[in-house]
Amino acid sequence: MNPVPSGPATERRAVESGGRGALRIADRVVAKIASQAAREALEATPRDSAPPHATVALHHETARVRVSLELPYPSDIGGQCAAVRRHVTERVGTLAGMHVSEVAVQVERLHLTHAHYVAQGRTR
Repeated sequence: MNPVPSGPATERRAVESGGRGALRIADRVVAKIASQAAREALEATPRDSAPPHATVALHHETARVRVSLELPYPSDIGGQCAAVRRHVTERVGTLAGMHVSEVAVQVERLHLTHAHYVAQGRTR
């Protein structure tokens, strides 16, 4: 075993942040984080609905997110969309370390709840 030299000649110097390299997170990874965050934010999702889908546009450390989802009806659609925006912004910021400049929520489909069918006297 070789002895480890010590002293001022072997002292490590801190490397400036610009010289250390950079970490690049792929768009699809951020999109998966956003999709999962949207799923977490929704209180109740209809059984036959598709899971939320996200697309992301990255520019340096800033992300623009578009989330497509399906919601139950009747419900507070605006409240659910706001909850999705907040949660996606928080989770992408925390997990990917990115600033989220925009979260656009697109409601693809509304699902009537079973209770609404019964109240209207309809059955499937």
